[in-house]
Amino acid sequence: MRNNSSSHIFPRDEPGGMEDYTLHTPPSLAHLIALSDDVGVIQHAFSDVPNRSTGYCVDDVARAFLVSCKASEVPELRETAISLGRRYLAFLLDAQRPDGCFRNFMGYDRRWQDDLGSEDAQGRAISALGYAARFAPLPSWRDLAASMVVRAIPQLEGFHYLRGIALAAAGLVHTIGILSEAPIALRLIEERLLRALERTETPNWVWFEEKMTYDNARLSAALLHAGIALENEAACVAGLRTLDFYENLVFRDGMFVPIGNRGWSERNGNHAIYAQQPLEVAATIDAERVAFTATGDAGRVERAREAWQWFLGRNLDGRLMIAAGGCYDGLDENGHNRNMGAESSLAYLQSAFAMRELDREQSFS
Repeated sequence: MRNNSSSHIFPRDEPGGMEDYTLHTPPSLAHLIALSDDVGVIQHAFSDVPNRSTGYCVDDVARAFLVSCKASEVPELRETAISLGRRYLAFLLDAQRPDGCFRNFMGYDRRWQDDLGSEDAQGRAISALGYAARFAPLPSWRDLAASMVVRAIPQLEGFHYLRGIALAAAGLVHTIGILSEAPIALRLIEERLLRALERTETPNWVWFEEKMTYDNARLSAALLHAGIALENEAACVAGLRTLDFYENLVFRDGMFVPIGNRGWSERNGNHAIYAQQPLEVAATIDAERVAFTATGDAGRVERAREAWQWFLGRNLDGRLMIAAGGCYDGLDENGHNRNMGAESSLAYLQSAFAMRELDREQSFS
């Protein structure tokens, strides 16, 4: 393991430096602009150069649309964010089928490569559109986003996996008071998560599934979102209890060590720490933020800050994970993947905007 000195965390051969990544200045959209074209956002990259052959997906375009909506709230980013967001919303509109479901993958030739995307893709689309239904910068976008969420909601009942519904909850919570369907859908999600927890929880394993895989903290966050919106204390308590269990696995002496995708974390004690993915940071920050909303506990903000520091070099490799508005694709025992694809870079941007918002929320609490 490399040492954690500041000279290593911000090495001279990396673009940018600490001043580019503080929460006092808005994050750069430079790499997102590079990945975007008139269709959407390219999935993958060779270093910081878009790999056009990989095409587009709803998963990433939904993330990008959410980021563009948040960026539009920053005056110096507003014009660029609206220009990008319009393309992303058009992509999502084209992706949605008449029955409300979303396709996911489109080739660079603009041909859809599937007829039905994964449940994760459905959930991410609802997450972004739900946020946009309340906070998009233009009224026409808010109206369109709300109508798309209404069309998508009936599909949630047929979901088999928890992450899709958990992702959807993060958007649906913003449509309370806008869509009459939202409380019913959140109630469904809340019940599904509580039943899953009841089936698998033991004194030593306070979790919804037999194995922790990816985007784990979004499950706890979804229960908290639903519990707050529906005023269900039991759901909030369960959300906090599972988040506490998750924290005990991924925080080590103030350092965030996300669960690695090379084996995940199992009930039997097997726990992978490599390869670490940036989307785990974004999920954790979002969960800590809603936990702070539920409790007012400043410790939740501190946990979010510790997770954020993963990008800035407080990680097992002492490695700065971001450069010029992009984020490297992962961290392994041999160093970092120098490619900067859409998922990773958008996880960084989501985290940066979430931390700015959390800072404001804490200052007013």
